[in-house]
Amino acid sequence: MDQRIINLFDEYTHKPLSRKEFMEQLVRLAGGTALAAAALAVLEPGYAAAATVAPDADDLVSEEVTWIGDGAAVRGYLVHPKGRQKRGAVVVIHENRGLTPHIKDVTRRVAQAGYLALGVDALSVFGGTPTDEDEGRKLIGQLDPAKNLNNYLRALDYLRARPDANGRTGCVGFCWGGAMANRLAVADPKLNAAVSYYGTQPPAEDVPKIKAALMLHYAGLDERVNAGLAAYEAALKANNIKFEQYVYEGVNHAFNNDSSPARYNAEAAKLAWERTLRLFKEKLG
Repeated sequence: MDQRIINLFDEYTHKPLSRKEFMEQLVRLAGGTALAAAALAVLEPGYAAAATVAPDADDLVSEEVTWIGDGAAVRGYLVHPKGRQKRGAVVVIHENRGLTPHIKDVTRRVAQAGYLALGVDALSVFGGTPTDEDEGRKLIGQLDPAKNLNNYLRALDYLRARPDANGRTGCVGFCWGGAMANRLAVADPKLNAAVSYYGTQPPAEDVPKIKAALMLHYAGLDERVNAGLAAYEAALKANNIKFEQYVYEGVNHAFNNDSSPARYNAEAAKLAWERTLRLFKEKLG
């Protein structure tokens, strides 16, 4: 697919570009309405086809849970392997559309690797993630940043307090969630591991607060997020923060999202996931 079309879709999903403006530009780039529709079919998520772990998988237990956030109850999707055992716990942080079926699937993947996995619905303060992704993106922009961060910090507290948790916690986030993973690493000195997939970086002056082991995954073609890569790397090195950084050349933002065929890259996603689980095994048990 023409890289200009992928870049346009990234602009549409991350900046205030209306659906009408996006479609007009897409038609021009694609060369017609029919070709634009074909491009859109592989850009927009196809959740059912991309699910890798069934919601009713025999080896997993899942439930909806709630905890008290900053001024409101927050809901999450908790999944863990069957059997009584104390486990490391991982908060899974969604993209800028909310707790979609894809992120629920990722939550089950984390659980299947042996962890207590909690997919937080940041939009539960608005009643929950809507099925309309444009509405989800709109609501993400209306979140109070400070309260939202507190809601995630309290999600980590909720996990630590569970009797089936071993006390060690991590997080993994994608896109909007990748930025939030970086923010959690800054804000929670008890966090053991934080993994950010193509997430924007925190201010350099906040980097000394990081105590968690960091793993940063970037897409080589992701000019928007990568604009802050060098400064973050320099600040991490200057403050002797333990981190691993990987740039996957020739792949796009959201390369891990297998529900979006145009941007998904199976090879990069597989390697990044293996690295992610290796860090969790080292830090969470």
